[in-house]
Amino acid sequence: ERYNIIGLTSSIHTGTSCSHSLKADRNQTTNNIFEMARIAAMILTIQFSCVLLLLAASTVQPFQSVKIKPSPSRHEVTLSYSSNSDPIAVSSSPTLSSAASSVSTEDLDNQIDTYADPNDKRYSASDWAHNMLSLPYSTILHEIRGPVGWITAWSTFVSLAYKMCQWNGMQSLAHKMCLGPTPHSLIASSIGLLLVFRTNSAYQRFTEGRKTWEQILNTCRDITRMTSVYEHNVGLKRKQRIQRLLAAFPYMLQHHIQPRCLDHSQCKELERSPHALVLNEPRSISISHIVKKRGGARECWVDKRALPWCLLPDPVLSKLGESHNRPLWVTDRLSLEITEIKYDDNFTSRERLELLKHTNTLSKCIGHCERIHQTAVPLNYARHALRSLTLWSFTLPFGLVDKLGLLTGPSVGIVAWLMYGVYEIGHRIEDPFQGSLRLTDLCNGIYRDVMFGDRNQAGMRRQSAFRKDFEKESDWDRVGAAFGVSRAEKEILRSAESEVLSNEAYQ
Repeated sequence: ERYNIIGLTSSIHTGTSCSHSLKADRNQTTNNIFEMARIAAMILTIQFSCVLLLLAASTVQPFQSVKIKPSPSRHEVTLSYSSNSDPIAVSSSPTLSSAASSVSTEDLDNQIDTYADPNDKRYSASDWAHNMLSLPYSTILHEIRGPVGWITAWSTFVSLAYKMCQWNGMQSLAHKMCLGPTPHSLIASSIGLLLVFRTNSAYQRFTEGRKTWEQILNTCRDITRMTSVYEHNVGLKRKQRIQRLLAAFPYMLQHHIQPRCLDHSQCKELERSPHALVLNEPRSISISHIVKKRGGARECWVDKRALPWCLLPDPVLSKLGESHNRPLWVTDRLSLEITEIKYDDNFTSRERLELLKHTNTLSKCIGHCERIHQTAVPLNYARHALRSLTLWSFTLPFGLVDKLGLLTGPSVGIVAWLMYGVYEIGHRIEDPFQGSLRLTDLCNGIYRDVMFGDRNQAGMRRQSAFRKDFEKESDWDRVGAAFGVSRAEKEILRSAESEVLSNEAYQ
């Protein structure tokens, strides 16, 4: 009986401990459920935010209408861009209301404001809030939303599968899903080198394109200066022709590497108008403008009243429209105008050769722009870099899921945004003439510095630098002190120097 009582007592204690353990298990299970629900709610919130961000980016057009606010003395200029990925300015060139093509350019000067630039902004560290708020409108995010969305969704699926295996007791399968951070850490350096080399090579092309257009600007200024200095020898009419050809050259080069044709509605308006000019393009124009096949070529419609076509007469425009390389045609005509200048005592073969050398520089700039525009980064390198980045990104969740758990999806999505963003930036600046360089502003700047001869009162006039009207040499003596020496001190120094010279002559 004593043993039975002892056994019964031990059984009661065992049952009590079992009930306590079952209660503890139930409490732990409840806590786990609440923890899982809290983590799931947090993950769903992050995923929903990412989806909203991608949807907002997908609705943004890469290039919309930009309205520039000019100076008070200028009219309002509207730049309308096409919906294509290439920023082809359709109606950014101001037009003249007159039907004649050889008219004064004062009206164009009133419409052009070369200093109004909506993108001329240097961001500093204090602009972090503005940059973060404008992230949904980023064109880079708009272009890479596809791979970033797929990688984020795949990473979220991997993290959920890993957690389901753990919750269902399949620890071995969950352990096999984890690769660890070591493989991706070793490959990350190679991926970084591929992206850095691609971005550096693209930035070098961007810098080279900007230097080429800087050389065009400086050369046009030099030719204009020489023709103004030797205006008596060159002739007023010839000087004006040279200036108009120089002003038209950058616009022709821009059209050569970035076709700027009228859209369908504008073509219908000008179809029976004398202002329409049809250009025969040597290659297909892959933009949303109207083009027609004719003899293996393509037709590009432009308005004669717009820049640069309004700078040239109709006989010249007819020849220019048939040419397949219009900037080269302009340099050839410039060479002809220069060689027709007659020799005299002031203008000799030296001055002519100097002007022809500047014309050859413009011709070389055409070749530089064509080389950058027509030569892409080697296809094998670009494909290998993109394939390596894609494989690395899609396998990255297996290296982070054991550490991050359900946070793997958002974390990998942010990494994919950073890596693919760098790749897309290199792709964007690989051809700087398709949006990275603001060629319209550069062309307007050259026009402003070259076409001072045709201006009346508009804009900055360089013409006054080559005229000494109403100026006397004595006016320079009335300026005042120079280099810290007053006028009275100048007279004293001059008399002292003359006295010293007379003493030396006497000795």
